[in-house]
Amino acid sequence: MPSTTTIETPVGPITLLSEEGAISGLYMRDQRYAPEQDETWTSDRAVFGQVIEELEAYFDRELTTFTVPLRPKGTPFQQEVWRQLRKIPYGETISYGELANRVARPGAARAVGSANGHNPIGIIVPCHRVIGANGSMTGYAGGLDRKTWLLRHESNNLFPEA
Repeated sequence: MPSTTTIETPVGPITLLSEEGAISGLYMRDQRYAPEQDETWTSDRAVFGQVIEELEAYFDRELTTFTVPLRPKGTPFQQEVWRQLRKIPYGETISYGELANRVARPGAARAVGSANGHNPIGIIVPCHRVIGANGSMTGYAGGLDRKTWLLRHESNNLFPEA
């Protein structure tokens, strides 16, 4: 049975979901594609100790790689895109086209973008590290303000305020 809790972070409240001992969701307030709260979910903050510690360390710039077990639900193509996202180093970005190449689907930047946007475990599976080919900020299910904040946070002002 899924467990849930909500924590406060520098990017606003984050709702966490856990199933079978692994994180299955991390959703920001007003995030596109976030699931509706289900009556079968139980509120149990105790099961989220490791992920809460890791998120706090991330926001304190003490952690660059998450180690919590993950269990995102998606199609095989989405799963491959999400695996590749986890390989983008902290503080770096790639384009949607590059991500399409990494999943062996050159020319499928839009399909990759859709899979990226449906990522159920934001921040930990760093979909915010994918930007337009020209370096522009493009869509982010959590909102472009949050994407910009996360990239600035990770890159020591690589993306300074305009």
